[in-house]
Amino acid sequence: MKEISISDIQGIKVGHAGNKKGATGCTVIICEKGARAGVDVRGGAPASRETELLKSVNMVEKIHAVMISGGSAYGLDAAAGAMAYLEEKGVGFDVGVGVIPIVCGASLFDLVVGDPKCRPDKKMGYEACKNAETGQAAAEGNVGAGTGAAIGKFLGVKHMMKSGLGIYAVQIGELQVAAVVAVNALGDVIDVDSGKRIAGLLNEDNTMLSNTEETMYALYSEDKNVFSGNTSIGCIVTNAKLTKPQANKLASIAHNGFARAIRPVHTMADGDTIFVMATGEVDALPDAAGALAAEVMSRAINRAVRKAEPAYGLKAARDFE
Repeated sequence: MKEISISDIQGIKVGHAGNKKGATGCTVIICEKGARAGVDVRGGAPASRETELLKSVNMVEKIHAVMISGGSAYGLDAAAGAMAYLEEKGVGFDVGVGVIPIVCGASLFDLVVGDPKCRPDKKMGYEACKNAETGQAAAEGNVGAGTGAAIGKFLGVKHMMKSGLGIYAVQIGELQVAAVVAVNALGDVIDVDSGKRIAGLLNEDNTMLSNTEETMYALYSEDKNVFSGNTSIGCIVTNAKLTKPQANKLASIAHNGFARAIRPVHTMADGDTIFVMATGEVDALPDAAGALAAEVMSRAINRAVRKAEPAYGLKAARDFE
């Protein structure tokens, strides 16, 4: 197994756009020729677009882009920018009188970090697509959908930390699997190699990491209004040949990567969502691709917090490592 760049996967482009002052942004993953796709939504508070059409019983087989963004449900507007960009290029589902680009998406809640009136929109989504044209490896950390991402929010804004966007990709033989994820979880992030907490809930005076699970246990009987502005959202990209049902199963398996790296995960206050895009270039055992999907997702989550920089008055993992 060797680490590669996500740009090594033929036909895949990744681009970011954002507003640093407003603390929000969006990230797009484009496959102009179309990719077999799936999705699995595990969190209890999702903001998503076009997830229903990815069910195995529905007609559409391929999609052309996944847009992940900040801005909560407002940020879903960024996908309209991807549709405009792809339509201009003649990319989409042919309906006889033109094309309809199939753009799926999900958004995380970052409205309390910067300006709550600054949200990803059609213009920002279009800009992310234009930025994807460079063909360069996409940046990580406080960029795109990770611009305003934060974690460790069980006790509210005062004790949370800055997070960001992470990317990790590997190759075994001809099989390539990559993960793109914006980490905005209620819980803590765990190093997948050592099991050590590397970011999340801070203690009372914000001088060291605390433990979200233990805090939950201690407060289990309280009628607590849990801060609900969470959600980790991401996409698995692979060159494997997958059917639509297999792509949906791969999305489900990839959530094991969330479970390895985030504790607790898939809470009622999270909207955790993973998409899959498969370009169909290489024959591969779906379970092998699934195992790799969980691996790259967990490591992309670790990169998301390690690449994040302190911002907006929030500390980051690098402050404690």
